[in-house]
Amino acid sequence: MKEFDLLCKEFEQMDVLTYSAYLAEKSMTVLPALQTVAENGIDGATIFFTFVMGAIAADGKLAEEEYAIISPLLQSFFGKTVTYEECKKAFKSYKREAKELTQMVDKMVDILGLLSEELKNDIVIICLMICAIDGKVSLKEKKWIKQLIAE
Repeated sequence: MKEFDLLCKEFEQMDVLTYSAYLAEKSMTVLPALQTVAENGIDGATIFFTFVMGAIAADGKLAEEEYAIISPLLQSFFGKTVTYEECKKAFKSYKREAKELTQMVDKMVDILGLLSEELKNDIVIICLMICAIDGKVSLKEKKWIKQLIAE
């Protein structure tokens, strides 16, 4: 657990340029890999978006800092600009479905079970980085990340 807390601190203190580059690098390896586990009409981009939105929604708030960092990633993954308003709308939908969030986390953990250890770690790191974007990984966010780690 000490390693987890140290990793949280590292991402909380990371400068924006390093953060953005690292997040983009990790994301570019994760998305194609998620395509290999896509099924039932759900593609890798949708799976990735679910993880990203889960990380954003973990603390119950959508910080503009979170949106500012993930906006270019969303654009590159989905081939179109996702506005702050669209992101807020998706976030609000996520919050309304809070009862289903537990089931969604279970599905996310199931997806992680299909992946290599390295890819699982990359996805968890991406989620943790998104949680840390506002300079603090809250207790709610830590709890959510720990659910992804537990198998």
